[in-house]
Amino acid sequence: MITGVRRGVFALILPALLLIACSGQPEIPWGGSSDGAPLRSISPDEVANAVPRPDPILAAGNKSPYTVLGKSYNILDDASGYREQGIASWYGTKFNGRKTSNGEIFDLYQATAAHKTLPIPSYAKVTNVNNGRSVIVRINDRGPFHSERLIDLSYGAAVKLGYMEQGTAPVEVELLAIAGVDDRRNIPLGSYRYLQLGAYADSVAAQNLRDTLAGMLGLPVSVSPVQSGEALLYRVRVGPVADPGQLSKLQKQLKNAGYSSVQALP
Repeated sequence: MITGVRRGVFALILPALLLIACSGQPEIPWGGSSDGAPLRSISPDEVANAVPRPDPILAAGNKSPYTVLGKSYNILDDASGYREQGIASWYGTKFNGRKTSNGEIFDLYQATAAHKTLPIPSYAKVTNVNNGRSVIVRINDRGPFHSERLIDLSYGAAVKLGYMEQGTAPVEVELLAIAGVDDRRNIPLGSYRYLQLGAYADSVAAQNLRDTLAGMLGLPVSVSPVQSGEALLYRVRVGPVADPGQLSKLQKQLKNAGYSSVQALP
């Protein structure tokens, strides 16, 4: 199995990884010999596009400039109109369940990505130039720190674009214009909250519920696969919602509509 990471580089960057670990920074997706695909493979149809939403741009993951392996990078102050072509790689099991650069938990089945200079979080349409397939990803991590790589996608996003087996592919990355909130001092990480309506064994049932809720509420509704023991479940969540009052109203609205198992989550 060829992964989206260059195995020979790992020995060279191990000292840098140790320094980063000692400094308490989130591990960056460079990969290594232990990275790869999960035991349970998925089809492109099982990978849901990220749902763009106006997330706040927090301090977490957006330090600028920052330095990796002696090279400094500056986060783009104005990324509007960003469109660039380059090589995409992917990362998987080695980082699954670990923190991304902004403190979120990496889920290899979700459509997420790492980028060196785009603000975190942001959303981009990534198109495989070889086959025309596209995916919308949420950028919540930093990397890949190879001069010839433009973006590092999650395993799931690479499956959707059809280059998981090859390891890399030429892509076009187009930033989506989402009106966000830039408050890197005043909004604490984790201030958003979600309403979870359940976790389903049937992915089709979860997707149908997502479509119903999105039409009813007019808010982002996501379906994300999660491992529960030996079973894969599909979690349906509404949000994020920053206002506790709005969260409470939504919970009451959903319960009145017959969704009695609604659970508020951080």
